[in-house]
Amino acid sequence: MKLYQLHTKQKLPISVEEAWDFLSNPSNLEKITPDMGFEILSGADKPMFAGQIIQYTVSPFPGIKTKWVTEITHVKDKEFFVDEQRFGPYSLWHHKHFLKEIEGGVEMEDIVDYKLPFGFLGRIMHSLVIKHKLKRIFEYREKKLIALFGEFENQIKVIQMKSI
Repeated sequence: MKLYQLHTKQKLPISVEEAWDFLSNPSNLEKITPDMGFEILSGADKPMFAGQIIQYTVSPFPGIKTKWVTEITHVKDKEFFVDEQRFGPYSLWHHKHFLKEIEGGVEMEDIVDYKLPFGFLGRIMHSLVIKHKLKRIFEYREKKLIALFGEFENQIKVIQMKSI
């Protein structure tokens, strides 16, 4: 079994409250996701809570549309939340979102642990396509958040991908 991890950190010149209000609103996910046919079908009509089920459609590759269902499993107001895939393209998707107040703003940290289906073929697809696509998605998200909230002075870009 091969597990992978994506780890990102980004600083924004906004308050923890402002960051939490934006990031904990499931309907804002569309705003920070690149053009992949992303559409929320249900579950984003209420503020985030543990047990919340959110259904999406996404087109990771041209002509391929898939349904993705996630559950918000843990929420600690203005500190962190966790979403886990219940149905979708991954064998495992466990995404932790952390917020930390820092001088002049907030530090956002994302840790995604994931596993692909199809064994050896999944590992090949990861090397050739998936890890690069995920990296581009999080780079897009970083740029969109800067466009929405401004750039943090002395920004240090952190995107790490590894097998675990």
